[in-house]
Amino acid sequence: MTFTVEVDVPVPMRDGIALATNVWRPAGPGPFPALLVRTPYGKDDAGLYGNPKLPDVFALVAAGYAVVAQDVRGTSRSPGTFVPHAHEGRDGADTLAWLAAQPWCDGAVGMWGGSYMGFAQWEAAVREVPALRAIAPVMTSADPYAAPWYSPGGALSQDAVLTWGTLSALRNLRRTLADTKGDGDGGGDGGGDRGGDGNGDDDAADVGRLMAGLSDPELLHDSLPLADRAALTRHLPWAGQVLGHPERDAFWQEIAAIDRCADITVPALHVGGWYDVFIRETVRSYTMMRRHGGSAAARDGQRLIIGPWCHADGTDLGTFPDRSFGLDAGIKAADVTGAHLRFFDRWVRERPDTPDDTHRVRIFVMGADRWRDEADWPLPDTRHTPLFLDGAGRANTAAGDGLLTRDVPAAEAADTFRYDPRHPVPSLGGTVLAALPGVYPGPADQAEAEARDDVLCFSTAVLESPVEVTGHVSLILHVSSSAPDTDFTGKLVDVHPDGRAILLCEGIQRARYRGSLTEPELMEPGTVYELSIDLGVTSNVFLPGHRILLEVSSSCFPRYDRNTNTGATIATDGAGDLAVAVNQVHHGPSRPSRLVLPLIERPNSTALTGTTEAEARP
Repeated sequence: MTFTVEVDVPVPMRDGIALATNVWRPAGPGPFPALLVRTPYGKDDAGLYGNPKLPDVFALVAAGYAVVAQDVRGTSRSPGTFVPHAHEGRDGADTLAWLAAQPWCDGAVGMWGGSYMGFAQWEAAVREVPALRAIAPVMTSADPYAAPWYSPGGALSQDAVLTWGTLSALRNLRRTLADTKGDGDGGGDGGGDRGGDGNGDDDAADVGRLMAGLSDPELLHDSLPLADRAALTRHLPWAGQVLGHPERDAFWQEIAAIDRCADITVPALHVGGWYDVFIRETVRSYTMMRRHGGSAAARDGQRLIIGPWCHADGTDLGTFPDRSFGLDAGIKAADVTGAHLRFFDRWVRERPDTPDDTHRVRIFVMGADRWRDEADWPLPDTRHTPLFLDGAGRANTAAGDGLLTRDVPAAEAADTFRYDPRHPVPSLGGTVLAALPGVYPGPADQAEAEARDDVLCFSTAVLESPVEVTGHVSLILHVSSSAPDTDFTGKLVDVHPDGRAILLCEGIQRARYRGSLTEPELMEPGTVYELSIDLGVTSNVFLPGHRILLEVSSSCFPRYDRNTNTGATIATDGAGDLAVAVNQVHHGPSRPSRLVLPLIERPNSTALTGTTEAEARP
């Protein structure tokens, strides 16, 4: 394969700044369709080209596409200040228009990339640039509030904000220091608008502070208030803005592409992982665009691929310390590059005869441990089925009396626990970014959490036949508290015959946001309220001999921030505002607390044939 590469091509923006851009062009006169990725992580970084979650750049070029990689404003070799989300819509639109006007481009452009590179796609797509024909957002969100920075229930995604924010602040600071020394790659603006204070001694000290936070979970997460992190907010002021906007207000609404689906007229290929921090929003973007996309092509052209993966590097094989999903679980087995090529050939090259994927949705079904094609998401034959919380009021720990039953309980009862924000329930696996030593994302064993008295456990009997749960999981709780505000959490867990309690999905609801994410309302202590908690999405077959288990508590730290239980905000208030809450979960005929599962019941289902979890374990 032969190709040409142009490095650091200056692409002008409407305000006069020129962003550094690399262009890979196939051999030949062209013109070629172009595929654009816009990244804050460095367009020259080998991680962009060797990331298994992303398509193989060499394969894209070999297929006849010009591949264009750009440093977003204020990062790597592009001048300006990096303010997350602030410029991606305008700069993306300007870059698309520039590409379409190049003599080597045939005027058709697609976008690709994961995580923040996905934000850049959604924020450009709402601009309705004629050259843009399709996008391929991988592990990302069209609603930054709901993922990754806050939960759908209004709790701060502390792990994501502080981990990603600290890494971004460190990149900004190192860029400033390099420019100050005169040997950096700051794009020629001298580093004068980077957000640093220009004091070399303070900046050097801040490097140490930021690095220390990334290496020590206690330094990163435990000190209060959260906003009192001068090194972070000095070099990434945006982090302070995030902490200062806990409601989904105009700050978030202005960048939420999902609120403007009717303005997006292009198809999208969505790729996600069951344990990715963005998974809720990956599937919501798909379903919203299927229903409300701004053109028939946008609605009909949505595609979705979900595997047993996490966001962090090194979690692409489907192999984790507490659970492995077999040889087919790796992201290479999903042929992400092939899926991108088929998608772009159909929608960027506009070749309707392209052998497109015959099904819109391809998912890895855990438990059965195999891939399956589906017509749509949610699966058309989904049957949402309640399992009711039952027991005599002693569901504390996995050794308690909490039950999950198909029938409404005959008697009223309430389970009580104390939530102390000074001693929160630790996050074990799940959708953490896992940037910290000793913290692992994914399907982790919950035994440590289930031994705590402040964790309620409700379980089915041992299953005699397989039960498939594929889709959106929700939890309806009738709760009361001694506090004016508190949190309630839920985890769906697959208990294996060998005792492993493997997390599938989880969620949290901040009580003050029970009715609205924009108009918080405190509780009246002692009053019973009905809460609806979004537990996210999953696809898992609970095999015979397993049990379905629900955990309920009031914290999952540091995945989410701790509730003070006082009405104060932990982001801006200190440890002196923390209080213990006595929380209750009520269940019975008049207060039917229930776990609602999306059951798939198919005669002779292919989900239950082939490799089983036991056979797949190494």
